[in-house]
Amino acid sequence: MAPHHPEDVGMKAERSPRRAVAAADRTRQPTEVRRRLIVEAAVPLIAERGYASVGVRDVAAAAGVSVGTVTYHFGSVQEILSEAMVLQIERYYAALSEAADRATSGAEGLRLLVDALFTEDTDRHWRMWFEYWNAGEHHPDQAFARGQDRRYESWHQQIRTLAERGVADGEFSCEDLDGFTVRFAALADGLALQRLRQAPPLTTQDARRHLNHFVETELRRRPGT
Repeated sequence: MAPHHPEDVGMKAERSPRRAVAAADRTRQPTEVRRRLIVEAAVPLIAERGYASVGVRDVAAAAGVSVGTVTYHFGSVQEILSEAMVLQIERYYAALSEAADRATSGAEGLRLLVDALFTEDTDRHWRMWFEYWNAGEHHPDQAFARGQDRRYESWHQQIRTLAERGVADGEFSCEDLDGFTVRFAALADGLALQRLRQAPPLTTQDARRHLNHFVETELRRRPGT
């Protein structure tokens, strides 16, 4: 899901809320910079508390600005949180796509994809990912839902492209690339949810092992590869 879409904003997510900025410095910041700081500050709040538990005062405190500043730049807290979720998700998948694109083969690209999906640092992404989809069920703006659809289509295309590359290069064979793509994405989501809930317990290593086993089972290796 790496490609950005017109309604998306590309900004860097941080692990913890920013400290308060001196008033003199804040007055010199242009509108786009102020908006960026506010959205960045909302990312860790959503990851830690969930979309529904973050309010405008929480965002203002994390960004080091007044509530009035937040409401001046954004029409609602939902607007902030929507942009924050898009920010984190898009940047995560952009990095994922870049890693896969550097692979020397389709098989290597799929291995890199699996490794990147499950690390000790990706739990935060997966929390945001599920919050993002849950928010879409209640979001009044249809553009938000359309953006979700395009993102998932892009994610499916990335998986399929790597598998298709492996088939074209003679690494393995697959009679149903579309089916493989759907099942890969579904298993990744399911493993991520189990990883977050830990019911039953699941390590990142085991999550990778399960997904790699699926790839090896579905994409039959050709002799000599």
